[in-house]
Amino acid sequence: MITASLIENITYKDNGPAISVLLQTKTSKEIRIVMKKGQLMKEHKAPFPIVVQVFEGAIDFGVSGTKKTLKKGDLIALDENVPHDLTCIENCIVRLSISHMDTADRVKNIVK
Repeated sequence: MITASLIENITYKDNGPAISVLLQTKTSKEIRIVMKKGQLMKEHKAPFPIVVQVFEGAIDFGVSGTKKTLKKGDLIALDENVPHDLTCIENCIVRLSISHMDTADRVKNIVK
C-alpha cells in the first residue's frame, strides 16, 4: 500500500509552479503541481497519455490553441503528443497522472 496527500506540505513558489512526485505505482506516477495566480506552464507535449485534475483553484488549460477553464473537481485526459499549456487563474493544486515510463524531470523542465 502506498499513500500520499495532495494537501500536506504545500509550498507556493514565487518564481514558478512547484512540482513534486507524490507517489509511483507499477503503471503511473502521481504528480502535484502547485501554482500561484498568473503562473504558467508553457506549451509542451507528453510522450504518453495523461490525466489532469484540478484539486483546488482554477486554470486555463490550452489544447492545440483552444483554451478551456478547469475549476476545482474538473478532470481532463489527453492522448500522447497533444500540445497543451496551463495558466493559473486562481491559486491552485493540480494532480497530474503520467505513465510510469514518463519522467518527473520532464515535467519539472517545462517550467524552467
